[in-house]
Amino acid sequence: MSSRSEITEIPIIDWTLIENGQKDQFLSQLRHAFVVVGFAYLKNPPVDPALIDEMIKFGPRLFDLPQEEKDALSMVNSPHFMGYNRLGNEITRGKVDAREQFDFVTDATVPTWKKGDPVYLKFNGPAQWPNENSLPGFKATATEYLQQVGKLGFEFMSLLAESLHLPRDTFDKFYESPRESSQHWCKMVKYPVLDPSQGNQGVGPHYDSSFLTLLLQASAQPGLQVQSPSGQWIDAKPIPGTLVVNLGKGLETVTRGVARATCHRVLSPDPALGTRYSIPYFQKISQSIYLNKMVVFEEGVPLPADIEELVRSRSLTDLDAVNYSEYSYEISGIVQLIGRIKSHRNVGERHYPELTAEIFGTKA
Repeated sequence: MSSRSEITEIPIIDWTLIENGQKDQFLSQLRHAFVVVGFAYLKNPPVDPALIDEMIKFGPRLFDLPQEEKDALSMVNSPHFMGYNRLGNEITRGKVDAREQFDFVTDATVPTWKKGDPVYLKFNGPAQWPNENSLPGFKATATEYLQQVGKLGFEFMSLLAESLHLPRDTFDKFYESPRESSQHWCKMVKYPVLDPSQGNQGVGPHYDSSFLTLLLQASAQPGLQVQSPSGQWIDAKPIPGTLVVNLGKGLETVTRGVARATCHRVLSPDPALGTRYSIPYFQKISQSIYLNKMVVFEEGVPLPADIEELVRSRSLTDLDAVNYSEYSYEISGIVQLIGRIKSHRNVGERHYPELTAEIFGTKA
């Protein structure tokens, strides 16, 4: 049996291996990264570099809009948790995060929620976009970026299935049908420099909720850290020409822990380095499924030998962070909604008062 391995660095996987006929090597690296570590840098991703550059340029411009224009797009106005959040309006593990952000999604045909429908269907809906005159081209650029990264996300999941010796279409059943109707969800995030007396929590330790996150680190400032099973924090510094990829608790659930979600956080930037910007994309899955009933590795059935060896080699600890344990018994839409309400209680109290009261143990 192999000795237990500790995470000491984030692996780098180069997409050009696929283009150069070295797919088996790519799959081997992918298998190791997401069974053992849960994070990787994806080098040379198939996303237009010019489009990435445009998105990076829009970051400071978006947050430099007049405060009244940003406040007019406040997330508290949206039952879909889309829009603008002022600095200090998000909470992780009960502590206030020091980041300013916009959440947005692609336009898509989604069910119109009406009274009596499952509450999680209210989660679907449009973004709030800045006025075109104030930020010309932003919506078009962001939408195109989301479409390209969304396409990459679907292909990545097919490759991940292959790396786990599963059929390429294994994860298709977890998306909306048709898959093209899925809304692609993204954030633009600004981490300002803080006075040391204010602490350093850009965003607190957490796991992501769904299947896949693709993060564009949109400035040179470090801050993202990944937690090893022993509790050590490992820097995931920005590397030009890469996206940071990590898996969420939803995928960990359906693979019965074979593919791992990993706790991570963001520290506020060093005052000497200035503001940090990032653009995470979160792959959305169907809200009307029970992940615990759709596992892809059946209990009692032996794992492929190479995967079993990787699972045995890793060290696992249940670290103290938001963990989406509700996937073990609850429908996915409710699990995702609970996560959002915990982070944005003011949105929950306005649009989901009964569920919010249940979560926080208060009266609606």
